[in-house]
Amino acid sequence: MELVGFLLPLMHALWWPFCRIMALLSTAPALGEGSVPVPVRVLLSVALSFVLLPMTQATGGAMPDPFSLAGVVAMAEQALIGGVLGLALQFAMAVITMLGFLTSSQVGFSMAQMNDPVNGQVSDVISGLLSLLAILVFFGIDGHLVLMGVVGQSFSAWPVGAGHAPLLLEAVALNLAWVFSAAVLLALPIVFSTMVVQIGFGFLNRVAPSLNLFSLGFSLVTVFGLMMLVQLVRFIPEHYVAMTNQILEMIQQQMRMAHGR
Repeated sequence: MELVGFLLPLMHALWWPFCRIMALLSTAPALGEGSVPVPVRVLLSVALSFVLLPMTQATGGAMPDPFSLAGVVAMAEQALIGGVLGLALQFAMAVITMLGFLTSSQVGFSMAQMNDPVNGQVSDVISGLLSLLAILVFFGIDGHLVLMGVVGQSFSAWPVGAGHAPLLLEAVALNLAWVFSAAVLLALPIVFSTMVVQIGFGFLNRVAPSLNLFSLGFSLVTVFGLMMLVQLVRFIPEHYVAMTNQILEMIQQQMRMAHGR
C-alpha cells in the first residue's frame, strides 16, 4: 500500500509533461520523422518527463485529476502546446524539403521517384539528400538540446491547467507563409538559370526548327541545374541556422507575452 501511495502521485506528476513532450517529439524535426519508431519516442518522453519533473513541479499550479473531464481538457491542452512548438521548429526543415522539390521540378528529377526511408514515402532524390543534410545540420547545432530547452521553458510560460495563449497558434499560422517565401527565395537562382537556358533553346529552335532540340535541351537544363545546386548547397546550413534562430525568437516572444499576461 505504501508503494502504491508513492507511485500514484509520481505517475500523476509525470503524466502532464509526458503528454506535452510526446506531442512535441511527434511533430519535431528529425525526431518526428517516420524513421524513428513510436516506442522510441515513448521511451524518450518518459525519460525526459523524469528529467523535467522538478521544473514542472516548480510552476506551482493546481494539476487536475487525469480521470476527470478537466483532466481530459488539460491533456488536450498539453498535446496542443507540444504539437504547436514542434510544428514551429519543423518550419526550417520544411523550407529545405520544399527547396528540394522545386529544384527537382526544374531540373527534371521529379519524374524519377524513389523510396524515402526517412519519411517513409516516395520522393525525389534531391529532396531526400537535402533532407538528410538538414537533419545533419540539426544535430550539428545541438537541435535536440534546443528542443528540450524549449519544452522546459514552455512549462513556465504555459503551466499545466492554465490554458494556452491563442497568440501562439496565430503566430505559427502566420509564419506558414514565411516557409513558402523562404523556399522560393532559396530556389530562385536555380529557377532563373534553368529558365534562361530554356528561353535560349526556344530562340534556337526558332532559328533552326529542323533540329531536334528537345532531347539536347532537357539534358543541358539538367546539367546546368545541378551545377547551380552545387553552388547553392554550401549556403544551405547557414540559411538553416538563421531560419531556426528566427523561429526560436518567435517562440521566445510568445513566451514573454505569456509571462506578462
